[in-house]
Amino acid sequence: MENKHPKIFFATNVKYLRERKKLSQETVAEKLQITRAKLASLEAGNTRAPQPEDYINFSDFFKVSVDSLLKVDLSKLGELKLRELESGNDIYIKGGNLRVLAITVDKRNTEHVEYVPIKAKAGYSSGGYGDPEYIATLPKYHLPNLPKQGTYRIFPITGDSMLPIPDGSDITGQYVEDWLGIKAGTPCIVILKGNQDFVFKMVTLQADGQVLLTSLNPEFHPYTLPLGEVLEIWKFHSFTSREIPEAVTDLGMVIREIRELKGSLRS
Repeated sequence: MENKHPKIFFATNVKYLRERKKLSQETVAEKLQITRAKLASLEAGNTRAPQPEDYINFSDFFKVSVDSLLKVDLSKLGELKLRELESGNDIYIKGGNLRVLAITVDKRNTEHVEYVPIKAKAGYSSGGYGDPEYIATLPKYHLPNLPKQGTYRIFPITGDSMLPIPDGSDITGQYVEDWLGIKAGTPCIVILKGNQDFVFKMVTLQADGQVLLTSLNPEFHPYTLPLGEVLEIWKFHSFTSREIPEAVTDLGMVIREIRELKGSLRS
């Protein structure tokens, strides 16, 4: 049986990524501290055995995994997928996905549903989301009627941007591994980088690499964020609340504004 060698896309990918960023060979060569002649040779595929440090340097420079640089024809991907790769969410890394989910399980190896309290928000988004020891400290629950497939987590929300879902509700979300599969206008908990708050919004991934976040409450204007600001996305499954949701009507909004005005006058 003939042994077919796998196709390597390193040369064409380096040229494609450089041209996509509108960078000259001189600029890239200078930043990577190599000669322009070497870069030209690499892009032309004339270097039969690039050094391991070449792979690593180009991977760091273009923010794309070595695995993808070698195995994936990046020119065939859409702009959104490329931005996904550059933001650290490289779905082509086999066995080493950078977006690894930390979970906890019980004695029967069944996943817990962790609850992320409001006071834990900052710690969660600043690194705890990927730390198994941190996740193990969160309150844990087993919820009835959850699908057997998937990982779930509970997040409290504040504010009334998603009315009729009340302020203070707990949102149970299902972990989304492939963000590109999210349908436009899907309600999700979005975990943002650093010490930013996580938000509950209707999510739409745009072709320009931005995430459009829309509220159910029309009083709140939609806004966009770069995909690179997002750490995790949890698709809405259900919510629990001690309040009965009220329909958002024009009259209801007027009444709420009057109440808020009275409250500000008293203070």
